[in-house]
Amino acid sequence: MTKSELAVQYKHSGFNCAQAVIAAWADELGIDIETARALGAGFGAGMGTMGATCGALCGAQIVLGMKNKGKPVMGSARKLFSEFHNRCGATICVDLKGVATGRMLCSCDDCVANASEILGELL
Repeated sequence: MTKSELAVQYKHSGFNCAQAVIAAWADELGIDIETARALGAGFGAGMGTMGATCGALCGAQIVLGMKNKGKPVMGSARKLFSEFHNRCGATICVDLKGVATGRMLCSCDDCVANASEILGELL
C-alpha cells in the first residue's frame, strides 16, 4: 500500500486530513499513531475548523520538518506548497471545497493523497 493510499485509509478511519497524512508517515518518523493524531489535532477542516490552510498540506509540512530533523526546509516547503496548489487548485480549505462557488476543486481524499504523494517525491 502506498503512503497516499494509507493516508486516505486513515482519513476514512476518523482522522482529520492533517492527522491522516502524518499517520501515513508515522513509521518513517519513528512515532506511533497516537503521536501522529496529537500532532495533527488542531489542523482539521482548515486549521482549527476555520476553513484556512488545508489540513493535508499542514500535515505534509509537519512531516517534511520532522523528516529533515532541524535542517533547513524552506526550499522544500515552498516546493510542497506550490506543487500542492498545482495539483489541487488551491491551498485554502474553503476554496478547495468550493464553499463560496459551489464548485469543489479537490476532495479531502484527493488532498490527502496528493499531499502524501508530493512528500514521497520530495523526500
